[in-house]
Amino acid sequence: MARTSCWSSSDGSASSHAGSRNSTSESPDARGGHLAQGRPVADELRIDCHLHLYETKAAGLREKETYEIWEYGPKQDVVFARFGGDIEDAEAAMAEAGYAHAVIANLFAIALLDEGLRSAAMHVQAERLRAFNRWACDVAATRGQLSVFVAVDPTVLGGDPGAAHLREMVERHGARGVKIHPVVQRFLPDDLRMHPIYQACIDLDIPVLSHSGSDRDGAAYAEPVAFAGLLRRFPDLNLVLAHLGGGAWRQTAAFAEAFPQVSFDLCEILAWAGAPNAPSAEELAKLILDVGPQRVMLGTDFPWYDLADTANRVMDLPLLSSEQKSQMLGANAARILRLPVTKRAEAR
Repeated sequence: MARTSCWSSSDGSASSHAGSRNSTSESPDARGGHLAQGRPVADELRIDCHLHLYETKAAGLREKETYEIWEYGPKQDVVFARFGGDIEDAEAAMAEAGYAHAVIANLFAIALLDEGLRSAAMHVQAERLRAFNRWACDVAATRGQLSVFVAVDPTVLGGDPGAAHLREMVERHGARGVKIHPVVQRFLPDDLRMHPIYQACIDLDIPVLSHSGSDRDGAAYAEPVAFAGLLRRFPDLNLVLAHLGGGAWRQTAAFAEAFPQVSFDLCEILAWAGAPNAPSAEELAKLILDVGPQRVMLGTDFPWYDLADTANRVMDLPLLSSEQKSQMLGANAARILRLPVTKRAEAR
């Protein structure tokens, strides 16, 4: 999704989700979604492969109030979560909706910091990024239901220093992947500053979760086709494109055919199916079939979207079999991301 602003904590670190959006509907209760007949609830493994976390509820709520969703056009029945997005909220939302595991997707970019923090020297920004990643890993260290994909920003900490930081976070702090957002971080996926980091990901056998979608100013930083050069150079990279291509979803099927090593999540685009610039539910299901359901994972973009509603929308998709949809709820993520999932959660 497109992101244009960010909260900062007292030490200047960014949130694990950054953006600017004005919701088009009220945030309903997380338990308010209907359940279709025959839809499984607590007996399916549910994993959220794309969750964002804030230090405080107030910080998350503040950002949610100013985030504009422009990529898909207007839609009135999007079910937003009521939560602010701190760890207490994340644990409550997961328990209510019966999720066994979630991936914290950290995101850091200078452009997303509060205005007063953007002009700091680059070594200060680099330390903020390091501290931000340590914070997320510390949160997850005592919570087996959470994994962390640490923030990488090639402008702030790229090249060999960025790769060294990544190795430290994986080997000493338990990080299990990387999160990037080429649009807000303003770099092309095959940027030379990212090459040592991609190689470290291959060496460490960890995935890269990247935003994909349109850019408001027309640049193609994160459209699916922008990742072609990267994948030709690093064919062994475990790359996950979020949002199934987002506003550039019409590129996704051909891209997926050309690069069968790539996986996808369907967060946000699922909630906006039927909007003017989004696929219809049937078009989305057809896209998933074209890509291969075994390559698609559930993600929610929490605290924006409701966890229970997201799972329900997966199970309500046409054309796909119950088994295919069930795998998308969690088993695909456990396999693709190599997550340490040991048990299922009970929906409350």
